[in-house]
Amino acid sequence: MRPTALLPLLLLAPALAAHAAPATSGLSFTHNDWTLACDNTRTCRAAGYQNDDDGDNPPVSILLTRRAGPDQPVSAELMLGQYDEVTLPKQLSLQINDAKLGALKYAAAEGTAELSPAQVTALLASLTRSSRIVLVGNDGKRWTVSDRGASAVLLKMDEYQGRLGTPGALVRKGKNPESTVLPPLPVPVVRLVKAVATRPADEALATSAALRAALAAATSADDCEALHPGDSMIANEGPQEITVQRLSASKLLVSQACWRAAYNTGDGYWVVNDRAPYQPTLVTASAVADDTVTIEEGHKGRGLGDCWYTASWAWNGTAFVRTAVSSSGLCRLVSAGGPWDLPTLVTKVQK
Repeated sequence: MRPTALLPLLLLAPALAAHAAPATSGLSFTHNDWTLACDNTRTCRAAGYQNDDDGDNPPVSILLTRRAGPDQPVSAELMLGQYDEVTLPKQLSLQINDAKLGALKYAAAEGTAELSPAQVTALLASLTRSSRIVLVGNDGKRWTVSDRGASAVLLKMDEYQGRLGTPGALVRKGKNPESTVLPPLPVPVVRLVKAVATRPADEALATSAALRAALAAATSADDCEALHPGDSMIANEGPQEITVQRLSASKLLVSQACWRAAYNTGDGYWVVNDRAPYQPTLVTASAVADDTVTIEEGHKGRGLGDCWYTASWAWNGTAFVRTAVSSSGLCRLVSAGGPWDLPTLVTKVQK
């Protein structure tokens, strides 16, 4: 399946199992104008945007961040839309349901701001009911953050962090002690192993019909169109060039182009034995770059490039381990590349 309209797939992708991924998975969840990403340490980030059904609302996004564990506060920051050339205000204030909540700690050059603890408290209370959340510039311009989907996203955040029924829950508060809240988890460490120098005989495998046949037998057309005859742009071009790099005394990394879409491409990467039987193990069919021991994936949610999904893998001497999964949030024209980093998997890669 290729991403001609990739965003729904990208938002789901972090929750899918990966080859040799750390045991604890993160969470992605989106409802209406709000989206949630919780990573494998149990830190959660929720982003809300303008109501995009009404074209009169200028782009804006608010990001809520909460670490795992008892008594953890919520922080909030925002970004005014700046994908298109705009004149940003010099000052910015917050209003909720017409109540004036004061000036924001605002960086005019970047169009970003932080909310004070009191402003965060008022914002969180407003998101559990129908509210009008407005940012007002000193020049009279106004940006409205939608409340649609916020309560569902905050409930999902509470559930993931084990806060339901506690005083610190954002939606369903209760009398269960804060000590029952799930603790934070440590960042997994992945130790990167250096590759062995590629040999001339390895490079000669790039033209091996037997290796190409092994890749095709081990990989479906849905994953790698180029390996299978069919009515697709890349398959009709004929065999794609294979690149071979040595990883260890007995393992190689082989790669080739797998698919092309309107605004994305994907290369396949497999770990294989350095001699027959090759027994390919697919790492990913959607990569965009590598440096032999690390592989990178990055795709636009749409052609405008205002939202992205990224992932990475590292060679630990035995297998490629997924080391990062993240998106930049919903496609709402807030900024080129997206306003936020919303990871569902974080690790520390050590050489």
